[in-house]
Amino acid sequence: MKFALITGASGGIGRSTALTLAKKGWNLYLHYHSDKSSIDGLMLELKELGVDAIPIQADLTRPEQVRKVVDSIFQIDGIVYSSGISGWGLFQDQKEQEMDRMINIHVKSPMLLIQALLPKLMNRCGAIVIVSSIWGQIGGACEVVYSTVKGAQLSFVKSLAKEMALNGVRINAVAPGAVATNMMNSFSNEEIQQIKGEIPMGRLASSEEVASSVYFLLSEDAAYVTGQTLAVNGGWHT
Repeated sequence: MKFALITGASGGIGRSTALTLAKKGWNLYLHYHSDKSSIDGLMLELKELGVDAIPIQADLTRPEQVRKVVDSIFQIDGIVYSSGISGWGLFQDQKEQEMDRMINIHVKSPMLLIQALLPKLMNRCGAIVIVSSIWGQIGGACEVVYSTVKGAQLSFVKSLAKEMALNGVRINAVAPGAVATNMMNSFSNEEIQQIKGEIPMGRLASSEEVASSVYFLLSEDAAYVTGQTLAVNGGWHT
């Protein structure tokens, strides 16, 4: 019996990952920040799939709340860190407070969370997947802070993978391009059509497609894969 923690489980990618893992028989810890109604609905779907699921509320823009998540977890075989917030605008207009929130949720909180759970993962030869972004690989104008913290996630993955390899813990990342989730709601239909026109496959990714990539990296099919970033971007910017 396997147990996975999914942070940001109320979001599009987190929710799809939860359902994908549940269909494979995984039991789940479902972290969320404020969207309890989405988690309640997800819990009902997971119950129908016959798996156990435990909701955990915490605001991961505040690193001191990482302990709320850690203290709720007993057995753990996998971590999927999909929490995140986006930001848009010229770098010179970015406020320090918003930079701190971005750094906390994308860098400091996952580092503290994973650090605290590593002993349990080592006991189970577990795996970690961080949901990063294409902008962490190539950088994006008007998303400088977001690109920076997503790039930091990828460096963390490469470094920790080398450190933990002999302990049986694998850590990888997925780097989605444009995904049809609520994060795209800030774009107009015209802007979305323009983005689709730039993607060789001509469409946005679905959250289920990203979730399938996450599952692969958690699974035994990826037993010799660690320290890698799997780009899920339809050929965009490659």
